[in-house]
Amino acid sequence: MKAKTDDFVQRNLRWNFSVNLIDITFITLAFSLISRETIMPLLISNLTDSKIAIGLVPAIFSICFYLPQLFAANHAERLKRKLPFVMFVGGLLERVPYFFAGFAIGLFAVNSPNLTLLTVYVVIGLAAFGAGVATPAWFTMIGKVLPVNRRGIFFGVSDGLGTLMGVFGAVLVGIVLDEVAYPHNFAALFLAAAVFMGISWVGLALNREPESPSIKQQISQRQYFRQLPTVLGGNANFRRFLFSYSISRLGLMGASFFIVFGNESFALSGAEVGLLTAVLLGSQAVMQLGLGWLGDRRGHKLNLTIFAFAVALAAALAALASDIRGLLPAFALLGTALAADRISHLNIVLEFALPEDQPTFIGLTNTLLAPVVFLAPIIGGWVADIGFDQLFALMLICGVVGGALLHFWVLEPRDNPPQPLATPQHDAG
Repeated sequence: MKAKTDDFVQRNLRWNFSVNLIDITFITLAFSLISRETIMPLLISNLTDSKIAIGLVPAIFSICFYLPQLFAANHAERLKRKLPFVMFVGGLLERVPYFFAGFAIGLFAVNSPNLTLLTVYVVIGLAAFGAGVATPAWFTMIGKVLPVNRRGIFFGVSDGLGTLMGVFGAVLVGIVLDEVAYPHNFAALFLAAAVFMGISWVGLALNREPESPSIKQQISQRQYFRQLPTVLGGNANFRRFLFSYSISRLGLMGASFFIVFGNESFALSGAEVGLLTAVLLGSQAVMQLGLGWLGDRRGHKLNLTIFAFAVALAAALAALASDIRGLLPAFALLGTALAADRISHLNIVLEFALPEDQPTFIGLTNTLLAPVVFLAPIIGGWVADIGFDQLFALMLICGVVGGALLHFWVLEPRDNPPQPLATPQHDAG
Protein backbone atom coordinates (compact mmCIF):
# COMPACT_ATOMS: atom_id res chain seq x y z
CA MET A 1 0.00 0.00 0.00
CA LYS A 2 2.80 2.42 0.92
CA ALA A 3 4.62 1.75 -2.39
CA LYS A 4 1.41 2.44 -4.29
CA THR A 5 0.91 5.69 -2.37
CA ASP A 6 4.51 6.77 -3.01
CA ASP A 7 4.04 6.10 -6.72
CA PHE A 8 0.85 8.21 -6.73
CA VAL A 9 2.68 11.06 -4.98
CA GLN A 10 5.55 11.02 -7.48
CA ARG A 11 3.21 10.92 -10.49
CA ASN A 12 1.25 13.90 -9.22
CA LEU A 13 4.12 15.84 -7.68
CA ARG A 14 4.32 18.56 -10.34
CA TRP A 15 0.54 19.06 -10.28
CA ASN A 16 0.28 19.22 -6.50
CA PHE A 17 3.33 21.48 -6.25
CA SER A 18 1.72 23.85 -8.78
CA VAL A 19 -1.80 24.01 -7.33
CA ASN A 20 -0.49 24.44 -3.79
CA LEU A 21 1.72 27.19 -5.16
CA ILE A 22 -1.48 28.96 -6.29
CA ASP A 23 -3.04 28.45 -2.86
CA ILE A 24 -0.13 29.73 -0.77
CA THR A 25 0.92 32.49 -3.18
CA PHE A 26 -2.47 34.15 -3.29
CA ILE A 27 -3.31 33.80 0.39
CA THR A 28 0.12 35.23 1.22
CA LEU A 29 -0.56 38.12 -1.14
CA ALA A 30 -3.94 38.63 0.55
CA PHE A 31 -2.45 38.84 4.02
CA SER A 32 0.24 41.23 2.81
CA LEU A 33 -2.50 43.74 1.95
CA ILE A 34 -3.88 43.61 5.51
CA SER A 35 -0.60 42.87 7.28
CA ARG A 36 -0.88 42.28 11.03
CA GLU A 37 2.50 44.00 11.37
CA THR A 38 1.66 47.22 9.48
CA ILE A 39 -1.90 47.70 8.14
CA MET A 40 -3.99 46.30 10.99
CA PRO A 41 -2.09 48.25 13.68
CA LEU A 42 -2.68 51.47 11.72
CA LEU A 43 -6.37 50.65 11.34
CA ILE A 44 -6.77 49.95 15.06
CA SER A 45 -4.88 53.16 15.93
CA ASN A 46 -7.53 55.06 13.92
CA LEU A 47 -10.29 53.38 15.93
CA THR A 48 -8.79 53.75 19.41
CA ASP A 49 -5.79 55.27 21.22
CA SER A 50 -5.13 52.10 23.22
CA LYS A 51 -1.91 50.25 22.42
CA ILE A 52 -3.26 47.18 24.22
CA ALA A 53 -6.10 47.21 21.67
CA ILE A 54 -3.43 46.97 18.96
CA GLY A 55 -1.82 44.06 20.78
CA LEU A 56 -5.18 42.31 20.91
CA VAL A 57 -5.14 41.81 17.12
CA PRO A 58 -2.28 39.25 17.08
CA ALA A 59 -3.43 37.95 20.49
CA ILE A 60 -6.94 37.14 19.27
CA PHE A 61 -5.60 35.68 16.04
CA SER A 62 -3.11 33.52 17.90
CA ILE A 63 -5.40 32.11 20.59
CA CYS A 64 -8.15 31.35 18.06
CA PHE A 65 -5.66 29.80 15.63
CA TYR A 66 -3.59 27.73 18.04
CA LEU A 67 -6.00 26.60 20.75
CA PRO A 68 -8.48 24.48 18.70
CA GLN A 69 -5.83 22.50 16.84
CA LEU A 70 -5.46 19.73 19.38
CA PHE A 71 -9.23 19.18 19.37
CA ALA A 72 -9.21 19.04 15.56
CA ALA A 73 -6.20 16.70 15.40
CA ASN A 74 -8.17 13.71 16.71
CA HIS A 75 -10.61 14.06 13.82
CA ALA A 76 -7.85 14.72 11.27
CA GLU A 77 -5.92 11.57 12.17
CA ARG A 78 -8.92 9.43 11.27
CA LEU A 79 -9.57 10.89 7.80
CA LYS A 80 -8.28 8.83 4.89
CA ARG A 81 -8.43 12.02 2.79
CA LYS A 82 -7.95 15.38 4.49
CA LEU A 83 -8.82 17.65 1.53
CA PRO A 84 -12.68 17.73 1.73
CA PHE A 85 -12.55 18.74 5.40
CA VAL A 86 -9.86 21.39 4.73
CA MET A 87 -11.79 22.83 1.78
CA PHE A 88 -14.99 23.25 3.81
CA VAL A 89 -13.47 24.75 6.93
CA GLY A 90 -10.79 26.74 5.10
CA GLY A 91 -13.37 28.27 2.78
CA LEU A 92 -16.35 29.02 4.99
CA LEU A 93 -14.57 30.03 8.19
CA GLU A 94 -11.04 31.07 7.22
CA ARG A 95 -11.63 33.15 4.09
CA VAL A 96 -15.24 34.39 3.90
CA PRO A 97 -15.20 36.53 7.11
CA TYR A 98 -12.77 39.05 5.60
CA PHE A 99 -15.47 40.21 3.19
CA PHE A 100 -17.58 41.21 6.18
CA ALA A 101 -14.64 43.07 7.74
CA GLY A 102 -14.25 45.16 4.58
CA PHE A 103 -17.93 46.12 4.53
CA ALA A 104 -18.02 46.86 8.27
CA ILE A 105 -15.00 49.16 8.07
CA GLY A 106 -16.44 51.08 5.13
CA LEU A 107 -19.88 51.51 6.70
CA PHE A 108 -19.26 52.01 10.42
CA ALA A 109 -15.66 53.10 11.15
CA VAL A 110 -16.39 56.84 11.31
CA ASN A 111 -19.65 56.91 13.22
CA SER A 112 -19.26 53.72 15.28
CA PRO A 113 -15.55 53.06 15.85
CA ASN A 114 -16.16 50.78 18.84
CA LEU A 115 -18.61 48.65 16.85
CA THR A 116 -16.12 48.50 13.98
CA LEU A 117 -13.33 47.50 16.35
CA LEU A 118 -15.49 44.73 17.81
CA THR A 119 -16.42 43.54 14.30
CA VAL A 120 -12.77 43.42 13.26
CA TYR A 121 -11.91 41.42 16.37
CA VAL A 122 -14.75 38.95 15.70
CA VAL A 123 -13.76 38.53 12.04
CA ILE A 124 -10.10 37.98 12.93
CA GLY A 125 -11.07 35.47 15.61
CA LEU A 126 -13.50 33.56 13.39
CA ALA A 127 -11.07 33.37 10.47
CA ALA A 128 -8.23 32.32 12.76
CA PHE A 129 -10.43 29.65 14.34
CA GLY A 130 -11.22 28.25 10.89
CA ALA A 131 -7.54 28.22 9.97
CA GLY A 132 -6.67 26.55 13.27
CA VAL A 133 -9.27 23.81 12.90
CA ALA A 134 -8.07 23.10 9.36
CA THR A 135 -4.31 23.23 10.03
CA PRO A 136 -3.62 19.70 11.41
CA ALA A 137 -5.46 18.14 8.46
CA TRP A 138 -4.05 20.62 5.92
CA PHE A 139 -0.43 20.31 6.98
CA THR A 140 -0.71 16.53 7.13
CA MET A 141 -2.10 16.62 3.57
CA ILE A 142 0.89 18.72 2.50
CA GLY A 143 3.13 16.11 4.10
CA LYS A 144 1.34 13.43 2.05
CA VAL A 145 1.49 15.11 -1.38
CA LEU A 146 4.99 16.64 -1.06
CA PRO A 147 8.06 14.56 -0.07
CA VAL A 148 10.18 15.73 2.86
CA ASN A 149 12.98 17.00 0.60
CA ARG A 150 10.56 19.24 -1.32
CA ARG A 151 8.57 20.86 1.50
CA GLY A 152 11.08 23.53 2.42
CA ILE A 153 11.60 24.69 -1.14
CA PHE A 154 7.84 24.57 -1.71
CA PHE A 155 7.12 26.91 1.17
CA GLY A 156 10.10 29.03 0.19
CA VAL A 157 8.90 29.45 -3.40
CA SER A 158 5.18 29.82 -2.59
CA ASP A 159 5.56 32.18 0.36
CA GLY A 160 8.35 34.01 -1.41
CA LEU A 161 6.32 34.51 -4.57
CA GLY A 162 3.31 35.62 -2.54
CA THR A 163 5.28 38.15 -0.55
CA LEU A 164 7.12 39.31 -3.68
CA MET A 165 3.72 40.03 -5.19
CA GLY A 166 2.94 41.73 -1.89
CA VAL A 167 5.91 44.06 -2.39
CA PHE A 168 4.20 45.43 -5.49
CA GLY A 169 0.95 45.40 -3.55
CA ALA A 170 2.66 47.55 -0.91
CA VAL A 171 3.04 50.29 -3.51
CA LEU A 172 -0.70 50.06 -4.03
CA VAL A 173 -1.20 50.10 -0.25
CA GLY A 174 0.68 53.38 0.01
CA ILE A 175 -1.37 54.92 -2.81
CA VAL A 176 -4.65 53.71 -1.35
CA LEU A 177 -3.81 54.99 2.13
CA ASP A 178 -2.82 58.41 0.78
CA GLU A 179 -5.36 58.90 -2.02
CA VAL A 180 -8.51 57.16 -0.75
CA ALA A 181 -10.35 58.78 2.15
CA TYR A 182 -10.52 57.01 5.51
CA PRO A 183 -12.14 54.55 6.19
CA HIS A 184 -12.71 53.45 2.59
CA ASN A 185 -8.95 53.00 2.10
CA PHE A 186 -8.82 50.25 4.72
CA ALA A 187 -12.14 48.79 3.52
CA ALA A 188 -10.75 48.49 -0.02
CA LEU A 189 -7.65 46.66 1.24
CA PHE A 190 -9.73 44.13 3.19
CA LEU A 191 -12.07 43.48 0.26
CA ALA A 192 -9.14 43.04 -2.17
CA ALA A 193 -7.54 40.61 0.29
CA ALA A 194 -10.79 38.60 0.44
CA VAL A 195 -10.82 38.28 -3.37
CA PHE A 196 -7.26 36.92 -3.40
CA MET A 197 -8.18 34.48 -0.63
CA GLY A 198 -10.94 33.16 -2.90
CA ILE A 199 -8.39 32.52 -5.65
CA SER A 200 -6.18 30.67 -3.18
CA TRP A 201 -9.10 28.40 -2.24
CA VAL A 202 -9.39 27.30 -5.89
CA GLY A 203 -5.76 26.18 -5.79
CA LEU A 204 -6.44 24.27 -2.57
CA ALA A 205 -9.44 22.51 -4.11
CA LEU A 206 -7.36 21.24 -7.06
CA ASN A 207 -5.09 19.04 -4.92
CA ARG A 208 -4.77 15.38 -5.83
CA GLU A 209 -4.51 13.63 -2.48
CA PRO A 210 -4.08 9.87 -2.09
CA GLU A 211 -5.87 7.99 0.65
CA SER A 212 -3.73 7.47 3.74
CA PRO A 213 -2.30 3.91 3.81
CA SER A 214 -2.62 3.87 7.60
CA ILE A 215 -5.11 5.69 9.81
CA LYS A 216 -6.03 5.32 13.45
CA GLN A 217 -9.12 3.74 14.92
CA GLN A 218 -11.93 6.04 15.95
CA ILE A 219 -11.67 6.91 19.65
CA SER A 220 -13.46 9.36 21.90
CA GLN A 221 -12.06 12.77 22.64
CA ARG A 222 -11.51 11.68 26.25
CA GLN A 223 -9.47 8.64 25.17
CA TYR A 224 -7.54 10.84 22.77
CA PHE A 225 -6.55 13.32 25.48
CA ARG A 226 -5.52 10.50 27.83
CA GLN A 227 -2.86 9.39 25.35
CA LEU A 228 -1.31 12.84 24.97
CA PRO A 229 1.05 12.64 27.99
CA THR A 230 2.89 9.84 26.18
CA VAL A 231 3.71 12.26 23.34
CA LEU A 232 5.55 14.59 25.70
CA GLY A 233 6.70 12.00 28.22
CA GLY A 234 8.32 9.81 25.60
CA ASN A 235 10.15 12.50 23.65
CA ALA A 236 12.57 14.66 25.65
CA ASN A 237 13.92 16.38 22.53
CA PHE A 238 10.40 17.43 21.52
CA ARG A 239 9.90 18.91 25.01
CA ARG A 240 13.16 20.83 24.70
CA PHE A 241 12.07 22.14 21.31
CA LEU A 242 8.71 23.34 22.65
CA PHE A 243 10.33 25.20 25.55
CA SER A 244 13.07 26.77 23.45
CA TYR A 245 10.75 27.80 20.63
CA SER A 246 8.28 29.28 23.14
CA ILE A 247 10.99 31.60 24.49
CA SER A 248 11.91 32.62 20.95
CA ARG A 249 8.27 33.16 20.03
CA LEU A 250 7.86 35.55 22.95
CA GLY A 251 10.32 37.77 21.14
CA LEU A 252 7.66 38.56 18.54
CA MET A 253 5.61 40.40 21.21
CA GLY A 254 6.58 43.72 19.63
CA ALA A 255 6.25 42.89 15.94
CA SER A 256 2.97 44.79 15.58
CA PHE A 257 4.43 47.84 17.30
CA PHE A 258 7.33 48.51 14.91
CA ILE A 259 5.03 50.49 12.60
CA VAL A 260 3.34 52.24 15.56
CA PHE A 261 6.78 53.23 16.90
CA GLY A 262 7.73 54.57 13.47
CA ASN A 263 4.48 56.49 13.08
CA GLU A 264 4.66 58.07 16.55
CA SER A 265 8.36 58.87 16.27
CA PHE A 266 8.63 60.04 12.64
CA ALA A 267 5.01 60.90 11.56
CA LEU A 268 4.98 58.45 8.63
CA SER A 269 3.14 59.28 5.42
CA GLY A 270 1.14 56.68 3.53
CA ALA A 271 4.02 56.32 1.06
CA GLU A 272 6.46 55.70 3.91
CA VAL A 273 4.13 53.09 5.38
CA GLY A 274 4.08 51.48 1.94
CA LEU A 275 7.90 51.60 1.81
CA LEU A 276 8.30 49.91 5.20
CA THR A 277 5.68 47.32 4.23
CA ALA A 278 7.59 46.70 0.97
CA VAL A 279 10.85 46.23 2.88
CA LEU A 280 9.16 43.83 5.30
CA LEU A 281 7.59 41.81 2.49
CA GLY A 282 10.61 42.04 0.19
CA SER A 283 12.93 40.64 2.84
CA GLN A 284 10.40 37.87 3.51
CA ALA A 285 10.21 37.04 -0.20
CA VAL A 286 13.96 36.84 -0.66
CA MET A 287 14.67 35.02 2.59
CA GLN A 288 11.85 32.52 2.15
CA LEU A 289 13.51 31.25 -1.01
CA GLY A 290 16.89 30.92 0.65
CA LEU A 291 15.57 29.57 3.94
CA GLY A 292 13.35 27.03 2.16
CA TRP A 293 16.42 25.67 0.41
CA LEU A 294 18.40 25.77 3.66
CA GLY A 295 15.68 23.95 5.61
CA ASP A 296 15.56 21.11 3.07
CA ARG A 297 19.32 20.62 3.21
CA ARG A 298 20.39 21.57 6.71
CA GLY A 299 17.21 21.09 8.71
CA HIS A 300 14.59 23.41 10.12
CA LYS A 301 16.22 23.77 13.54
CA LEU A 302 18.82 26.02 11.93
CA ASN A 303 16.09 28.19 10.41
CA LEU A 304 14.35 28.61 13.76
CA THR A 305 17.65 29.59 15.35
CA ILE A 306 18.02 32.24 12.64
CA PHE A 307 14.44 33.34 13.42
CA ALA A 308 15.25 33.92 17.08
CA PHE A 309 18.43 35.92 16.50
CA ALA A 310 16.82 37.95 13.70
CA VAL A 311 14.07 39.03 16.13
CA ALA A 312 16.70 40.10 18.64
CA LEU A 313 18.72 42.10 16.10
CA ALA A 314 15.60 43.71 14.60
CA ALA A 315 14.60 44.97 18.06
CA ALA A 316 18.10 46.34 18.70
CA LEU A 317 18.18 48.23 15.39
CA ALA A 318 14.68 49.64 15.90
CA ALA A 319 15.72 50.97 19.31
CA LEU A 320 18.70 52.72 17.70
CA ALA A 321 16.76 54.23 14.76
CA SER A 322 16.75 58.04 14.59
CA ASP A 323 14.70 58.37 11.39
CA ILE A 324 12.84 56.22 8.87
CA ARG A 325 16.11 55.17 7.24
CA GLY A 326 17.15 53.59 10.51
CA LEU A 327 13.95 51.56 10.52
CA LEU A 328 14.62 49.98 7.13
CA PRO A 329 17.14 47.35 8.35
CA ALA A 330 14.95 46.65 11.40
CA PHE A 331 11.99 45.88 9.13
CA ALA A 332 14.23 43.79 6.85
CA LEU A 333 15.34 41.67 9.82
CA LEU A 334 11.76 41.40 11.07
CA GLY A 335 10.83 40.10 7.62
CA THR A 336 13.69 37.60 7.83
CA ALA A 337 12.42 36.39 11.20
CA LEU A 338 8.85 36.01 9.93
CA ALA A 339 10.13 34.12 6.88
CA ALA A 340 12.15 31.65 8.95
CA ASP A 341 9.27 31.07 11.33
CA ARG A 342 6.79 30.60 8.49
CA ILE A 343 9.01 28.11 6.67
CA SER A 344 10.07 25.97 9.59
CA HIS A 345 7.95 26.08 12.73
CA LEU A 346 5.57 23.35 11.51
CA ASN A 347 7.92 21.61 9.09
CA ILE A 348 10.20 20.73 11.98
CA VAL A 349 7.24 19.29 13.93
CA LEU A 350 6.55 16.80 11.12
CA GLU A 351 10.05 15.42 11.64
CA PHE A 352 9.41 14.60 15.30
CA ALA A 353 6.57 12.18 14.40
CA LEU A 354 5.60 9.22 12.23
CA PRO A 355 3.09 10.16 9.48
CA GLU A 356 0.05 8.76 11.32
CA ASP A 357 0.99 10.75 14.44
CA GLN A 358 1.69 14.06 12.71
CA PRO A 359 -1.74 15.69 13.27
CA THR A 360 -1.37 15.09 17.01
CA PHE A 361 2.12 16.56 17.10
CA ILE A 362 1.00 19.60 15.09
CA GLY A 363 -2.10 20.10 17.22
CA LEU A 364 -0.23 19.56 20.48
CA THR A 365 2.53 21.97 19.48
CA ASN A 366 0.19 24.75 18.50
CA THR A 367 -2.21 24.27 21.41
CA LEU A 368 0.63 24.37 23.95
CA LEU A 369 1.93 27.50 22.25
CA ALA A 370 -1.49 29.18 22.46
CA PRO A 371 -0.92 30.86 25.86
CA VAL A 372 2.46 32.17 24.70
CA VAL A 373 1.28 33.62 21.41
CA PHE A 374 -1.87 35.02 23.05
CA LEU A 375 -0.13 36.75 25.94
CA ALA A 376 2.97 37.92 24.05
CA PRO A 377 1.37 40.82 22.09
CA ILE A 378 -0.75 41.84 25.10
CA ILE A 379 2.41 42.02 27.20
CA GLY A 380 3.99 43.87 24.28
CA GLY A 381 1.18 46.44 24.29
CA TRP A 382 1.45 46.90 28.05
CA VAL A 383 5.23 47.35 27.86
CA ALA A 384 4.90 49.69 24.84
CA ASP A 385 2.64 51.93 26.94
CA ILE A 386 5.56 52.18 29.38
CA GLY A 387 8.09 52.81 26.60
CA PHE A 388 9.32 51.43 23.30
CA ASP A 389 12.89 51.12 24.61
CA GLN A 390 11.71 48.67 27.26
CA LEU A 391 9.73 46.72 24.64
CA PHE A 392 12.71 46.39 22.32
CA ALA A 393 14.98 45.34 25.20
CA LEU A 394 12.58 42.55 26.19
CA MET A 395 12.39 41.35 22.57
CA LEU A 396 16.20 41.30 22.43
CA ILE A 397 16.47 39.15 25.56
CA CYS A 398 13.85 36.64 24.41
CA GLY A 399 15.43 36.31 20.97
CA VAL A 400 18.96 35.72 22.27
CA VAL A 401 17.93 33.25 25.00
CA GLY A 402 15.55 31.32 22.72
CA GLY A 403 18.08 31.17 19.89
CA ALA A 404 20.82 29.90 22.19
CA LEU A 405 18.55 27.17 23.59
CA LEU A 406 17.52 26.04 20.10
CA HIS A 407 21.12 25.90 18.93
CA PHE A 408 22.79 24.25 21.92
CA TRP A 409 20.01 22.27 23.63
CA VAL A 410 17.69 20.90 20.93
CA LEU A 411 18.94 17.95 18.86
CA GLU A 412 18.41 17.96 15.09
CA PRO A 413 15.30 15.72 14.65
CA ARG A 414 16.54 14.38 11.31
CA ASP A 415 19.36 12.69 13.18
CA ASN A 416 16.90 11.15 15.67
CA PRO A 417 14.17 9.19 13.78
CA PRO A 418 10.71 9.21 15.42
CA GLN A 419 9.38 6.19 17.28
CA PRO A 420 5.76 4.89 17.36
CA LEU A 421 3.56 6.22 20.15
CA ALA A 422 1.83 3.93 22.63
CA THR A 423 -1.59 4.61 21.08
CA PRO A 424 -4.57 2.47 19.97
CA GLN A 425 -3.83 0.04 17.17
CA HIS A 426 -3.72 1.43 13.64
CA ASP A 427 -6.27 0.41 11.05
CA ALA A 428 -4.42 -0.50 7.91
CA GLY A 429 -7.36 0.57 5.80
